[in-house]
Amino acid sequence: MQIQVVKSKIHRVKCTGAELNYIGSITIDEDLMDAANIIQGEKVQIVNNDNGERLETYCIPGPRKSGEITLNGAAARKVAVGDTLILITYAFMDLEVAKTFKPSLVFPDEATNLLN
Repeated sequence: MQIQVVKSKIHRVKCTGAELNYIGSITIDEDLMDAANIIQGEKVQIVNNDNGERLETYCIPGPRKSGEITLNGAAARKVAVGDTLILITYAFMDLEVAKTFKPSLVFPDEATNLLN
């Protein structure tokens, strides 16, 4: 049996941009992606702590050390610049592997979105 578990989480980052006229996705500072073990094109769940919205999209890397967290396309309507977000990815794995799996949890600076 396989189950789906949290693979990685970037906890409490600020939305830095909302670009409606874009093809879609979320742009994430590549340093944050690396720290959270998230790859380009990976499905990401976005939880907006300010308005309760939850949505899924795929990620693209943003400039390193920029702190960029930009929602693109239709997802831009679900956030406002400055909203506090949690970004989560999930993975399927065998039940026994899941019991000992440790997700990559990242807690960036809440004011800058940069790694401490």
